[in-house]
Amino acid sequence: MSSTLFRTKKVEQSISDTEEPEHALKKSLSALDLTVFGVGVIIGTGIFVLTGTVAKDNAGPATALAFVAAGVACALAALCYAEFASTVPVAGSAYTFSYASIGELPAWIIGWDLVLEFALGTAVVAVGWSGYIQSLLENAGWTMPAALGSREGADVFGFDILAAALVLVLTAILVIGMKLSARITSVVVAIKVTVVLVVIVAGAFLIEGKNYDPFIPKEKPVEAGSSLDSPLIQLMFGWAPSNFGVMGIFTAASVVFFAFIGFDVVATAAEETKNPQRDMPRGILGSLVICTTLYVLVSIVVTGMQNYTKLDVDAPLAEAFKATGHPWFAGFISFGAAVGLTTVCMILLLGQTRVFFAMSRDGLLPRFFSHVHPRFKTPHRPTILLGVIIAVVAGFTPLTELAALVNIGTLFAFVVVAIGVIILRRTRPDLPRAFRTPWVPVLPILSVCASLWLMINLPAETWVRFAIWMAVGFLVYFLYGRTHSRLARREAGEEQPSVGGGTP
Repeated sequence: MSSTLFRTKKVEQSISDTEEPEHALKKSLSALDLTVFGVGVIIGTGIFVLTGTVAKDNAGPATALAFVAAGVACALAALCYAEFASTVPVAGSAYTFSYASIGELPAWIIGWDLVLEFALGTAVVAVGWSGYIQSLLENAGWTMPAALGSREGADVFGFDILAAALVLVLTAILVIGMKLSARITSVVVAIKVTVVLVVIVAGAFLIEGKNYDPFIPKEKPVEAGSSLDSPLIQLMFGWAPSNFGVMGIFTAASVVFFAFIGFDVVATAAEETKNPQRDMPRGILGSLVICTTLYVLVSIVVTGMQNYTKLDVDAPLAEAFKATGHPWFAGFISFGAAVGLTTVCMILLLGQTRVFFAMSRDGLLPRFFSHVHPRFKTPHRPTILLGVIIAVVAGFTPLTELAALVNIGTLFAFVVVAIGVIILRRTRPDLPRAFRTPWVPVLPILSVCASLWLMINLPAETWVRFAIWMAVGFLVYFLYGRTHSRLARREAGEEQPSVGGGTP
């Protein structure tokens, strides 16, 4: 039983499976495309919102250090992802990496986890985008009918038609082709990076040195009902997470980590990259460096413009400009956020469809979804299915409480990938590696520890919901996936390996 649950799929076989005509994705992406994808999905509302929250509740002006700490934690994971993505250039990201190193059941678990992570991420971002658009429309004097707008706090049952429409339009773009998606992403990313740079440059002239004193506030009373009060943390460590000082910086890092979510999505496009061995590490690490730099600069500017105790937690950048006598920047920032969220939504949807496609191609999900479009060479069936489901979810369901599941799902994937690097180094030392994670096993172990530390900073209810989703995943695997696995069928002689592959 245990031998079948932890059977691994050879890297050579995974690559051979991508060459089957009916299951082959079109290779059209370059290192620049991957970097743009990374920047496009990482820079979203986090940079415009989280800065004020953690500065006021945790780190003060030292919020910049919190972004650095979160960036370092992500960099540790990114180095592990870079090795796997260049060595196993197959769609599926952490799912595929786990299948090649740890085994089928762990691969299923991480794939099931990623499906939830990307689905909720897409829906949450779509709802956030709808909110920004409605705000801009209200500024122009037009208000959406309550039945067609956001449901948060509404007195009537409604359907967020803007959120649903965005998901459906992006679904159509992804079906048509990756190159079109890359071109649209490039334009949108250029717009939102320009907005961020304008904010940094303009805000730099409004900085007052006194706002940085003290740079690391020592303490502040815990605010009752704060969203940062984690029962799990208080139970395990006996200190309140909204305290200030050095510990406040690390707690802030666990919160701003949400702003970095997405760089791992780049790895899901490995199979559609022209030269994955060279370009995947560049795309993953390059996008992370760019975004970390922008985050640090924004946090330095906003805490320098306005004292951290006075920052607004909903729109810190916009309110800081208003407080310094430049109210027109509020609309400019809202426009940048709304434009930027379109790429976040599209790339998260892209990541989910590729994971679903990879699991289907391996037989762990119905193989009906593993066939590519005869003309566009995209996984159109899972893209349409998931796009419609997410559009309905985004339209009907308030997702504020479920957003934290995106964090825990991402961190769980980081842990599995880091462990996978260590295992594959031992089991397949002969495997050609275009990029090698340095200081193995020390660096992957540090990545595991950093991710686990951030995970335990999440609320206890998030862990409960995550456990429920995992339990459902186990049920689906044992009722369907284990018996329909192509690897199991090959071992039983019911299916021949792809040409150039080989049985595990």
